[in-house]
Amino acid sequence: MVDLKNKIALVTGGARDIGRAVSLQLAKQGASVAVNYYDNLEDANETVKMIKDLGGNAIAIQGDCTKAGDVKRLVETTLKTFNGKIDVLINVAGGLVGRKKIDEMEESFWDFVINLNLKSVYLVCHEVVPNMNDGGSIVNFASIAAHDGGGPGAIAYATSKGGVLTFTRGLAKELGPRKIRVNAVSPGMINTTFHNTFTKPEVRQKVASSTPLQREGEAPEVANLVTFLASDDASFINGEAVEVNGGVFFA
Repeated sequence: MVDLKNKIALVTGGARDIGRAVSLQLAKQGASVAVNYYDNLEDANETVKMIKDLGGNAIAIQGDCTKAGDVKRLVETTLKTFNGKIDVLINVAGGLVGRKKIDEMEESFWDFVINLNLKSVYLVCHEVVPNMNDGGSIVNFASIAAHDGGGPGAIAYATSKGGVLTFTRGLAKELGPRKIRVNAVSPGMINTTFHNTFTKPEVRQKVASSTPLQREGEAPEVANLVTFLASDDASFINGEAVEVNGGVFFA
């Protein structure tokens, strides 16, 4: 069983869907969890309550991960609350925002999506790494879209997630001497509000039926992998992008 006792974990976008599942799983394995959220305090408080009901330790911290000042405050609050350095960082925060083809896409939309999915990872890592224990672990969220270019109108999202993969591998090399491992997960079709919002039901059904397992994935299935990568059980896995898609795509 994965052991994260006495570890301090920060989860960006940790209040709902996959982020919530990750926060809960880390807490179940003994970690104290800082649950970052952007604008939904109700979801964040519910996640913290769920963790505390399990006997865990957690706090909700608001912050826009595309803004350096917010990220600095997020990390400072985490350190102050848990009286120590951070051991685990999970960068879940991100999103598709909307579907726009290249001829429909304003420069401001492109910048927003890139900042949300890629700049946020840089900003959080930039602030956390100096405050991370040697031997810690970082897990970034990419996507199957980073490999296949995404669905219609998702070119900005796919590009940003491709950047996350490159960033992950570069940072893994950079932090290796400190024994800090940096990996990524690339989810496929997972049953979340992301797809409830941006993917038509008939498209979801088509993707699910074309998947060897013939279904969508569930958030806890992603969280189980993330928790493993965050733990010492994955001590020689570094710079990897692990696919979680039921076999619909092989890297």
